[in-house]
Parts: sequence; structure tokens; C-alpha cells
Amino acid sequence: MDNYQTIGEFTRYLKLMFDTSTKMRSVYLKGEISNLKIHTTGHMYFSLKDETSKIGAIMFSTSAKKLGFTPEEGMKVLVHGRVSIYEATGNYQIYVDEMQEDGVGNLYLEFEKLKKKLKELGLFDESHKRPIPKYPKKIGVVTASTGAAIKDIISTIKRRYPIVEVYLFSSLVQGDGAKEDIVRNIKRANEMDLDVLIVGRGGGSIEDLWPFNEEVVAHAIYESKIPVISAVGHEVDFTIADFVADLRAPTPTGAAEMAVPNLSDVIDMISSYKIRLNEAITKSYKLKELYLDKIKNSYIIKNPLQLTLTKKQNIMILEDKLNTLIKQIYKLNEIKLSHIIEKLELISPLNVLKRGYSLTYKDDAIVKFKDISKDDNIKIKFDEGIINTKVVSKEKL
Repeated sequence: MDNYQTIGEFTRYLKLMFDTSTKMRSVYLKGEISNLKIHTTGHMYFSLKDETSKIGAIMFSTSAKKLGFTPEEGMKVLVHGRVSIYEATGNYQIYVDEMQEDGVGNLYLEFEKLKKKLKELGLFDESHKRPIPKYPKKIGVVTASTGAAIKDIISTIKRRYPIVEVYLFSSLVQGDGAKEDIVRNIKRANEMDLDVLIVGRGGGSIEDLWPFNEEVVAHAIYESKIPVISAVGHEVDFTIADFVADLRAPTPTGAAEMAVPNLSDVIDMISSYKIRLNEAITKSYKLKELYLDKIKNSYIIKNPLQLTLTKKQNIMILEDKLNTLIKQIYKLNEIKLSHIIEKLELISPLNVLKRGYSLTYKDDAIVKFKDISKDDNIKIKFDEGIINTKVVSKEKL
């Protein structure tokens, strides 16, 4: 039992080893700040991490006051301090007494600054982003002609949708002149009749990916008439190009998958449409057939003569009604005419003559007493005949 130690004893032993080690008293580290917390006392608590590991860090206020910058989450820094063990948790941590910005940290700040600027200018607006065509015919790729990125893109496209045409616009993707070359090739691509444009490269450090964080590249993507899919680095990598592009892919392979459909899925869809179309045609045919049967079995089609007889009977009834109406109208008119004749006869000059009266004419016109003079030749018309005479004298009563 004497060989067993308590956890506290063992931790203190390890702490003593750390504290007495010359190497642990002066340690230089570089990494990215994460989980940053600044206490009201001015002490800073954070972690330093890289791609594989992380270490807890403390910077007391006496040292923090000497900093010429404000540490921020995600900032790349260079630190100096001593490494020891915190007995309460058994974790080892670095007590930082000096800190300065790493060059990569400066890039991060520059990235955030440009990101904010372009966002305010509207380059990230969703309203500007265009949909990627479902069935493209021609795809352009702006990337290096060598390397895994272009191989992955081409192999993925050919495997999924071999009927599409792929055009490579070979470009520098890192180092001096890369941003200008990327912009030039995006403009070249826009001179062609392309449906989609993939812009990107494989993974790398933030310095390697930096051309895709350049403002000129962002504007070239924004001004592209062709919908752009950004495919820069790995899934965890984000660049300005990702925010400006119409669609961001996690990897170049992912961009290829987003750019084209799977041909087998398209064939399955067409087969499904074919089945649905056949079903629709069959259903329509059956409905038309039922409608035709309904017409064929209708009373009109089956009894055309009866329909004619019915119509004829209706016409005869209408004719009878019309004849009756005509007779009624004729009779009424006949009665009216008799009444009119009777009235005319009452005032007819012929009837007046029958009662012994006569009509006097001069020059074939009926005249009155005042119109006749002595020696005028006149005619006197009676009921039985006419007398021609000459006026011998004229006496007024």
C-alpha cells in the first residue's frame, strides 16, 4: 500500500517537475486565441489552439496592460511565458507575460475589416444571388490546371453528369499575381456562353487562400453575369469569395456536385414523368370514352325519329295557334272595317243625293253659291243623273 499516491500528491509532483524544468520556465508558442474572457480585474483567460491541439492560457493584468493591441477571438498571436500545472484540475497551462500579433492574426483582422466593408456595400445581399441552373450544358472552372482541385471537379462532374461540357480557365490561385489572374479568368469566362462558373482551389493555409479574400476578386465575382459557385479550401475554410458567390461549396468536389445533377437521378425522374404522363393520358382517354358512351346512349342519339316527331308535333300546335290567331285578328279587323264603312256612309255625299239634294259643278269642281255668276255654264248632279244648264239670273236669299 505504501506504493500508492493520492491524486493531489501526484499532481504536486508533476507541478514540481514543470516548475523546476528550465525549458518550461521560458516557452515560446504561436496559435489562435479562442474562448477569450477578460475579467473585471484585467486578467485574461483564453486558449491557444492550432489544427491539432490547444492549451489553456492566463495573462495577468500586470502583463496585459503592456499590450499595444486588444486581443480578439480568432486572432493569431505569438506568446512567451512559463508552463505549469494547475493543481485543482491537473491541467497544464501557460502563464503569458508577453504577447504580440502574428502575421496571420493581422490577416484575420484584415479579413474581418474587408468583410464588413463589402457587406455594407451590398455585395453579400441575398437579393443579388442567382439560382444555379438545374441542368447546365456548359460549366466553366477557374482554378489551377494542376493539383487535386481540378481533378476532383472534373472526375465528379463526368461521373455524375457526363453530358455537360467543362471549360478550364487555368489560373494562379496563390502568391504574387494570383488575384489579378483570377479576375482576368472570371472576365474571360463571362465572354463565353456558360451556365455555371466554379471559382476556387484546394485547401491550404490562410496565406495560400488569401487571393480569394481580395477585394478585386470579390467585385469580379459580384459583377459576373454567370452564376458563381465558390469552392475554396476545405469545409472549415471561409473566404470573402464564399460570401459574394451565388452559392458556397464546402470543397471543390462539393462544388461539382452542386453544379450538376446526378444523371441517374435525372433518368429516374424522366421515367417517373413518363409513367405519370402515361397514366394521365390513359385517364383522359377513359374519361373521353365514358363521355362518348354517354352521348351514344343518350335519348337523342337512340331516338332521332321520335325527336323529329316531337318537334313536328310542336310545330303543328304552333301552326294551329297561329291560324287561330290570324282568324281572330281578321275577324276583329272585319268588324272594325264594317264600323268604318257605316260611318262613311253616314257622311257620304251619295246618300245625301238620295235624300233629294244635289251638287253643283263649275268647270268640273263643286262650287258654292258665291262662286256662280250669271251666264255661267254649270252642272247639277242629282241621284238619278246630271243636268247641264246656264245661269240666267242669280238671287241671294
